[in-house]
Amino acid sequence: MTNTELPLPDYDAMSIGDLRSRIRSLDADQLLTVLTYEAGHAARVPVLEILEARQRELEGGAEPSPGNPMNAPSGQSSSGGSPVQESTAAEPNTPLRHGVAQQTPNRGLP
Repeated sequence: MTNTELPLPDYDAMSIGDLRSRIRSLDADQLLTVLTYEAGHAARVPVLEILEARQRELEGGAEPSPGNPMNAPSGQSSSGGSPVQESTAAEPNTPLRHGVAQQTPNRGLP
């Protein structure tokens, strides 16, 4: 089984927080598919614990949450990089050491 066959898109790139909320919409069969994939691939203990806990909830009568996990937004930003630009940067200066400007000789001078 490949990552693209899972009921959660971009499963391998999900954070634990994303995973915790997104598995709530899976039914028992879908959850078992994800659990089997995780156990056979990365076998991350915290992820397995979350998946197994949700499996116990479903076995105990919990219902999947409404919504389609395929439509959930990805947590990754496509823009990349920092939003800071030279035009928005602070003006270069030398910060005061102690006291006020008149007490700091040659402030800002080489």
